[in-house]
Amino acid sequence: MKNYKILLAYDGGRYNGWQKQGNTENTIQERLERILSEIAGEEAEVFGSGRTDAGTHATGQVMNFHINWQATAEELLAAFNEKLPEDIAGLSIAEMPPRFHSRLSAKGKHYAYTIWNSKRPPVFWRKYAFWCKEALDVEKMQAAARFFPGEHDFKSFCANKRMKKSTVRRLDEIGFEQKGDRLILHFYGNGFLYQMVRILVGTLIEVGEGKRQPEEMSEILREKSREAAGFTAPSRGLCLREVFYTEEAKGGE
Repeated sequence: MKNYKILLAYDGGRYNGWQKQGNTENTIQERLERILSEIAGEEAEVFGSGRTDAGTHATGQVMNFHINWQATAEELLAAFNEKLPEDIAGLSIAEMPPRFHSRLSAKGKHYAYTIWNSKRPPVFWRKYAFWCKEALDVEKMQAAARFFPGEHDFKSFCANKRMKKSTVRRLDEIGFEQKGDRLILHFYGNGFLYQMVRILVGTLIEVGEGKRQPEEMSEILREKSREAAGFTAPSRGLCLREVFYTEEAKGGE
């Protein structure tokens, strides 16, 4: 069996998230496994680099899978794209070493969150941005964001209150990008907790609206309580942009 890696883009708006679930077949993983199984003529299992939430998008999701395939990798990608719905696309493919795993081999991720900050409605961005009507104080948001880079216990920014594993993560950078009415927040880190980025965004929005002060961020981290942080920003503004791997894990590229 060969181990393939495919770079994916998808609009997550009509799916119940990435991960396969027992109560629905409307997940991205379920759809991809069904298609690959048809192509291979046998059951195929796909592994994603991360479990994006319902409604979350991706331009750089990575998955890997093992199948028996005799033709070229490019022919496999073409057969795959031929069967995909119009809101999912395979962007590139590479045959990888047998031990490569899209999630376990990853060393970091880049998520972006888009805020539409204008009194005018986001007609063409309504499915991909969170609309904030009141003007945001971006300088204060940037000041608050400076408290987060580094290794911290981000328990206050985790929606899973029953989390038994460590909630310590390393956040490398939070960048701000202004494009007209769009304010895009870029998050780089070695891993993210359940809804962590969306809760960070909600908290920073509250700072921008004047409901919180930047210096409160250190206290929120110390509290280690979900109730201490801000609201959870909607999933439609979130996009998985890129997954980073070591040079060794890139082997097939």
